[in-house]
Amino acid sequence: MDIARIGQAEKRRKRNILIAAGGLVLIGVIFLALRNIQPAAPPVERQTVWIDTVQRGSMLRQVRGSGTLVPVDVRWISASVEGRVERIPNLPGITVTPETILLEMSNPEVEQNALEAEAKLKGTEADRDNLRAQLDGQLLNQEGQVAQARSAAAQARLQADANEQLSKDKLIPEITLKISLLKAEELAKQVLIEVDKYKKTENSAKAQVAAQQSKVDQDRGLFELRRRQVDSLKVRSGIPGVLQELPVQVGQRVTPGTTLARVARPERLKAQLRIPETQAKDVAVGQKASIDTRNGLVDGHVARVAPSVSEGTVLVDVALDGALPQGARTDLSVDGTIEIERLENVLYVGRPAYGQAQSKIEMFKLVKGGKEAIRVPVWLGRSSVNTIEIVKGLNVGDQVILSDTSAQDSYDRIRLN
Repeated sequence: MDIARIGQAEKRRKRNILIAAGGLVLIGVIFLALRNIQPAAPPVERQTVWIDTVQRGSMLRQVRGSGTLVPVDVRWISASVEGRVERIPNLPGITVTPETILLEMSNPEVEQNALEAEAKLKGTEADRDNLRAQLDGQLLNQEGQVAQARSAAAQARLQADANEQLSKDKLIPEITLKISLLKAEELAKQVLIEVDKYKKTENSAKAQVAAQQSKVDQDRGLFELRRRQVDSLKVRSGIPGVLQELPVQVGQRVTPGTTLARVARPERLKAQLRIPETQAKDVAVGQKASIDTRNGLVDGHVARVAPSVSEGTVLVDVALDGALPQGARTDLSVDGTIEIERLENVLYVGRPAYGQAQSKIEMFKLVKGGKEAIRVPVWLGRSSVNTIEIVKGLNVGDQVILSDTSAQDSYDRIRLN
């Protein structure tokens, strides 16, 4: 009986070993199977993503920015003298001419200075005229002296000639001839002296009149300045156009340099666009542009690119070549697109919601007939407003998701429903 129990125990031990070994093998198989099973791809609704197809061909590079319409001809009018605003005959919005009075100011001190300058000018002019009269009298006297000297010299010359003839005929002594010749010579020299004195007197008179005229010109310049200051109390537009702003009120005291008004010509407008600094590096004068006024498109070209960056953007002026649509006016908000260049025979796709030009990103590429998408690395090249160049990572015909997939950053595969 004991021998039989020993045999059964041996059988149970072997059976348990086999069961344990089978269990271990089963566990290993299950572990390996689970290890090779990929995690379930998260579902994404196809209608919620933007899908585009990679193409090869010509790609137009563009940059876009927003801005406003501004007048080409603008005149900011500032106060040239201190004054008090007395009257504002016109309000913003009216059409003005260069002589239209926009506002009137008063300043008694300015008016008094103009009167004093006028009186001083008249006094200086009177002194000049009096000096000129005196010098003219001196010149006339000197001219008379020259005439007398010439007359005396001529008479002495005639007498000397007569005595010379008489001396030849032995009718007068020789001494008389010599005396007459000496007198004629002395009077001839006296003529030269008087002529020289006349020229010096004339030059002196011109210098004195010029000096006095300089004082007159100085006083006239001061008077003109004072008169312009008085005239500036009546502020005029200076150019034809439309009165845009008038930021002062009746009774307000203004100082020199205070902005009084802005006048612009509304028929000549340009677009001022703000282009992101990362895109503005390729913008150059002369490039074609298109301005969207929300009421039509207007063709233009880049006329100026600001040399500095302000708040992350670069100011670009676009001259408008086409006619403005109805309703276009100063300070109207617009969008502008500038053509940079046209790239031929390049691989491109719609611009994704993430990633910048000349960078490497990861995108979801559709596989299995568009039912799933896998993450692939993509190298981007030059960019445009709506498209971007593909340098490496995708081929013609590949479909990729362009919309934001940051919610699926932890997955390499997604399922499209």
